[in-house]
Amino acid sequence: MTLIIAEAGVNHNGDEKLAFQLVDAAYEAGADIVKFQTFKAKNLVTESAVQAEYQISNTQKVESQLSMLSRLELSYDFHLQLVEHCKTLGIEFLSTAFDSESLQFLVNELGLTRLKIPSGEITNAPLVLEHARTGCDLIVSTGMANISEVEAVLEVIAFGYTADINALPSKQAFQQAYSSKEGQKALKDKVTVLHCTTEYPAPIDEINLRVMDTLAQAFDLPTGYSDHSKGITIPIAAVARGAVIIEKHFTLDKNMPGPDHKASLDPNELKSMVSAIRQVEVALGSSVKAPTPSEVKNKEIARKSIVAAKDIQAGEKFTELNLCIKRPGSGLSPVNYWSTIGEIAKQAYKAGELIVN
Repeated sequence: MTLIIAEAGVNHNGDEKLAFQLVDAAYEAGADIVKFQTFKAKNLVTESAVQAEYQISNTQKVESQLSMLSRLELSYDFHLQLVEHCKTLGIEFLSTAFDSESLQFLVNELGLTRLKIPSGEITNAPLVLEHARTGCDLIVSTGMANISEVEAVLEVIAFGYTADINALPSKQAFQQAYSSKEGQKALKDKVTVLHCTTEYPAPIDEINLRVMDTLAQAFDLPTGYSDHSKGITIPIAAVARGAVIIEKHFTLDKNMPGPDHKASLDPNELKSMVSAIRQVEVALGSSVKAPTPSEVKNKEIARKSIVAAKDIQAGEKFTELNLCIKRPGSGLSPVNYWSTIGEIAKQAYKAGELIVN
């Protein structure tokens, strides 16, 4: 079954009440996981770091990333309350760590056993290595990356999973770990790779869902999709193409101020997406081509049989003139039409009777 991650991200706008409401909305929509973002703004960006174009467009405000992100931090103490709220409801809490301090908090204080490496951090080899050394299962988003960069991050992860804690990190060591049986087994056991287009919202003609196939073939790992497009069409299509994880931003109100609201689903849309994905999963069904139980009863009604086109006497030869093909399909199948032509009728038939020769 597809794992559905409802990405609350920073759509709480730094408001603890909104954060609780986002958890409730994700649960009510039927998502498996609700995900936030954990960071200390001072550890994440420099004072000179500028906003992305979409952040300026969506917030209608020009300021530094530091200023914007500082307002969107959730305290570590509040994280504990969120986790308890998730446990009460029965939905998994997940958060993305954007710095080492936050990562250690998620693992050592909150006890997370599953972590998400976001697209912007996959070239941050020291932080990636730290993620892998936790031993947690990893979801790796690959927005903005080419195939060699995806391979490089998997090399670091393989090293982190398998190397001694005192082993010296190096490109050669990463490659050796990735090429080893132990490294490949660890990746297959613990890593899922997500295709992603990092733009908010992502243009439809830049989604490239076929990249999921490329990733699966190149790395032989479970593959999913992190979606930033408008609406719910693309994540549903991704599930039909085999995505094992879907991640999608959602918000309580798209008109709220903030960088991600406009590219997010509202609660009703999130619920519709989850419902549609579950339907697609059922519809994918079996790969065996055979009549289904509900089809069997329709075979006689929908198919046809060889029928007497006019009265035929016993001993008369069947010809193209005295035979035709009509419903129902309870008689001799039309696949036998040509072999029946030229045979002798063993009994008399009235026009319209099924041939049972």
